Amino acid sequence: MHRLTWIVPLLTVLFVSTAAPALELVMFRRAGCSWCAAWDREIGPIYPKTEVGRRAPVRFANTERPSEAKVALKSPVRYSPTFVVVQDNRELARIEGYPGQDFFWARLERLVPEAATKDGAQSRARQTAEAPR
Repeated sequence: MHRLTWIVPLLTVLFVSTAAPALELVMFRRAGCSWCAAWDREIGPIYPKTEVGRRAPVRFANTERPSEAKVALKSPVRYSPTFVVVQDNRELARIEGYPGQDFFWARLERLVPEAATKDGAQSRARQTAEAPR
C-alpha cells in the first residue's frame, strides 16, 4: 500500500497540467498607459466572470519585453494595450488599442468563438455556405 502513495500526487499534477485552458487572452501593456488603466477599471474586475473570460483567461505581458510572454506573434506589438487571442502559445487574432467597453466586448466575442475552432476560416466558410438565401 505504501508503494502506491506517489501515484496521487502524480495524477494530480497530470490532471492540473492537462486542464489548462486551450485559449487565453494576452494583454500586452506598458507602465503608465492610460488606456490600460481604463481597461483595468472597466473590464478587469468582470472579465473572469464572463463566458468569454472563462474560455480565454487573461494573462498580462509587457509591450517592452514581448518575448517574455512566450507567444509566437504574427507581427510585433506596437500599441498599448494590445490584446492577443492565443491558442497553444500561437497568436490567432488581436485587438490593438482599447477605445472602450462596447468595442472591446463586441470585437473579442467575435474573435474567441472563431479561435475556439482549430480553423476559424473553415468555420466562417461553413456558416456562409449554410446561410439561407
